[in-house]
Amino acid sequence: MANFLKTWQSELKRTLTGSADAVPEWVPQLADGHDAGYFLPGSATWAVHGSMSPIVAGIRALLMQALHPGALAGVYDHSHFREDPLGRLASTIRWIFTVTYGSTEAAQAASGWVLRIHERVNGRYVDGHGVERDYSAADPELLQWVHIAFTDAFLSTHKIWGARIPGGPDAYVREWVQAGTLMGVRGVPASEAEMRSMLDKWYDDGDLKFDTRVAEVVDFLRRPPLHPTLMAGYRVLFAAAVASLEPKYRELLGLKRAHLGPIPLPVVTSTRIVLWVIHLALARVGPSEIAARSRLKRLALLP
Repeated sequence: MANFLKTWQSELKRTLTGSADAVPEWVPQLADGHDAGYFLPGSATWAVHGSMSPIVAGIRALLMQALHPGALAGVYDHSHFREDPLGRLASTIRWIFTVTYGSTEAAQAASGWVLRIHERVNGRYVDGHGVERDYSAADPELLQWVHIAFTDAFLSTHKIWGARIPGGPDAYVREWVQAGTLMGVRGVPASEAEMRSMLDKWYDDGDLKFDTRVAEVVDFLRRPPLHPTLMAGYRVLFAAAVASLEPKYRELLGLKRAHLGPIPLPVVTSTRIVLWVIHLALARVGPSEIAARSRLKRLALLP
């Protein structure tokens, strides 16, 4: 049993950070810098991103983002998500935590690195109305969709499995506008209601669609190539992401809430248990937050 738990903990860390034993080299660098960064302790962003709910949010965000054929084309044509899904996950986590906890210089550098990768991402796709169009990762509409799907996922899952958000949901949406700005997004919503309205417009206008590519991504997310010790917990987290979706998006994705025959499974409670176990396996305060607090203390911005 002890060996199983040790293996499980190591594989969990490897999945989330890319390293089974050591803290990734970029994390201690968050202690460097000469300013507070964009977000501080007590902010809505620290509250949401410092909780366990982002583990579910990441799955939900990928499901939602896949529904826009232009956004999906960029991932499908240019990403190595099939060959190196954990590497892509680790890169995404690095960007999120650097923007959340790093100095402004670090956040800008991390975003600039992503934007330079985006310069090579372009091609053609068939939109939700059957029209062939050009796409680019720098396209304003696609950037907006990815940002809003991300924000919606992180906020929605935190409202189910997280604690109180300082300032409420609107504060998180409003604060995370800064991340959108760093990524060149225009027309970023500043409230939860505005965000929901924009999502509804994409849906109502018929811009979202389900096709064989989306089905492939959904199947991949349902059964990713994780270590066997992680799969039982992941099945619960995937079910949680599905359950957290609005019914119309769940239906569009061809997904259903988890059932055992006609009986719905207690996904919310099961997920809370899984997230609690993960929380025990990892540090109670994440190393990124510890590094950020070290910088803030050095700058006399924290006691």
